[in-house]
Amino acid sequence: MLSTLFAQQPFMPLDWLPILLGVGAAYIVFGIAGFGTALVAGPVLIQFMPLSRIIPLLVLLDFLAAFGNWLPARQAVARPELLRLLPCMALGCTLGVVFLLNLKSDLLLLLMGLFISVYSLYSLAVKVRPTRLSASWSVPVGTMGGLFGALFGSGGFLYALYLNARLPSSEQARATQSALISCSTVVRLSLFMFAGVYADLSLWLLALCLLPTMVIGLYLGRRLTLKLSREAFVRLVIWLVLASGIALIGRYLSEVNWSL
Repeated sequence: MLSTLFAQQPFMPLDWLPILLGVGAAYIVFGIAGFGTALVAGPVLIQFMPLSRIIPLLVLLDFLAAFGNWLPARQAVARPELLRLLPCMALGCTLGVVFLLNLKSDLLLLLMGLFISVYSLYSLAVKVRPTRLSASWSVPVGTMGGLFGALFGSGGFLYALYLNARLPSSEQARATQSALISCSTVVRLSLFMFAGVYADLSLWLLALCLLPTMVIGLYLGRRLTLKLSREAFVRLVIWLVLASGIALIGRYLSEVNWSL
């Protein structure tokens, strides 16, 4: 069955290897950190499809992955923080979907490269736990997290920074973050459906092809958390993401020079 689905996709046989490896690596990271699929898979997938197709695809997979992360730890969710962030996140998601479906693809390429490069440099530079933030930070964090989540497929790092600076327990922060990402995927799924993005059957078939890779990646990520330092592994991934971001910016600049 899977071989038939693979054959129906508009990719060369050799294209599947980097696609599957990129998605598998993305969900290993998701299994460890709870976010970051688009930051890892995006630079690979964008070589084969536009960003306006990548984000809805990853939202389908993220929905299942985030729901699986949230269920075991749902009792630890800090509901006041969740309710504080949700309205702003929904607003940001709406703005992000509008931008994603209306901006030119070459501009999105540059924005994605800049976004993941800045995020990577920030993550590498910040080594200490931030001081306790005011609850008022939920407004910009929720809005920008929703915007980046819809536009680039990853606003989870903003939620992680905010929740780790608000909650005393890392278990609470991780559980609340998983619940928030689950809600975010529901909002984004609904918006993409309303916009008609999921009327494309081939997108659903592609998600079905990648589903086993997502499940394997999640399983390996959760296993790695038992054997490796989570911080060390995520730091290594950030270096790889930074290299990918620089490569995307370079690709945009080369395309601009070529058109000139």
